[in-house]
Amino acid sequence: MLKNTQTLSYNNFTHTVYGLRYAFRLTGREDRAIQLPSIKKLRKLPVILSAQEIKTLLCSPKLLKHRILLASIYSAGLRLCEVSGLKQSDICFDRNTIHIRQSKYKKDRLVPLSSYLKKGLLKYYEACCPRDYVFNGRDGHGPLSHRAIQQVFRETVKRSSIHKKVTLHSLRHSYATHLLEYGIDLISIQKLLGHAHISTTIEYLHVAQFKESKRISPLDILYNQV
Repeated sequence: MLKNTQTLSYNNFTHTVYGLRYAFRLTGREDRAIQLPSIKKLRKLPVILSAQEIKTLLCSPKLLKHRILLASIYSAGLRLCEVSGLKQSDICFDRNTIHIRQSKYKKDRLVPLSSYLKKGLLKYYEACCPRDYVFNGRDGHGPLSHRAIQQVFRETVKRSSIHKKVTLHSLRHSYATHLLEYGIDLISIQKLLGHAHISTTIEYLHVAQFKESKRISPLDILYNQV
């Protein structure tokens, strides 16, 4: 009834149902909890930006800081919280790695530092002199807030005239999909993204576009190798 009569987002509805279930269990009303509606997860394919759209997007911001910010998210497949909390000490220019610390699932991971991003970061450091964090907020000391990062992305999308319904997370989706299209295996992509389960990574198979390869029979390969 609540879902059918109220204008609720999927997340709000989910939190309401789980909250009620928990409350009923605490008060010994398991019978009421069972009667609550089941929650069916909505499955939507992620929106992916093409390689040309990514290029257009990364060239659109006026400020160098914003160009490097968005390039960092795409080049390493970063989540919003990860790019916000990224510190200069997490980037190793000698080993060309980015250390993502205690992100989702409280796990660390290492991702490659793009050579292009490396040049951009060094140029940005020299021009903007950030402190501690890679991207500082207005006070010049703390990290750039989640809201500010999302605002940068929204304004950039408007400036670039991209009409797809994209969010900041679309850069991470595009990163994973493009790696898959370039021939990187799913296990490697799972580790780069920090996914707990391979089933989450497999979803990108539904949106990746592969060049049609030559059709062959494994029997021919079997006997040609002898």
